[in-house]
Amino acid sequence: QVQLVESEGGLVQTGGSLRLSCAHSGRAFNSNAMGWFRQAPGKEREFVAYINWIGKATEYGDSVNGRFTISRDNAKNTVYLQMDRLKPEDTAVYYCAASIKGNIRGVGTFASPLEYDAWGQGTQVTVSS
Repeated sequence: QVQLVESEGGLVQTGGSLRLSCAHSGRAFNSNAMGWFRQAPGKEREFVAYINWIGKATEYGDSVNGRFTISRDNAKNTVYLQMDRLKPEDTAVYYCAASIKGNIRGVGTFASPLEYDAWGQGTQVTVSS
């Protein structure tokens, strides 16, 4: 059973930066594609970022593209989300997710929560205006 544990989020000011990490407990991390999603109160879960098993392919949601960066360290079983130029609308609970697939192929499929098999507990990020 894979366990994903996100780092603590926090409160940051508009324009600030924050880095989230997600530790993967399983031995299959090196073969898992990983994703970050977020959910604000009253809204559906939103795709944030995707990275394939080796870190050579990344994708981003439109609202974060150019501000957020996903990366991974397979030696540490950890995936990261660097968030820069944060905005109040980035306020949400952020979740990391793991897929049994190394690559999630197909237009837009990496953005679907249904492609992911394990989820972290979520961490709150609040951006003050």
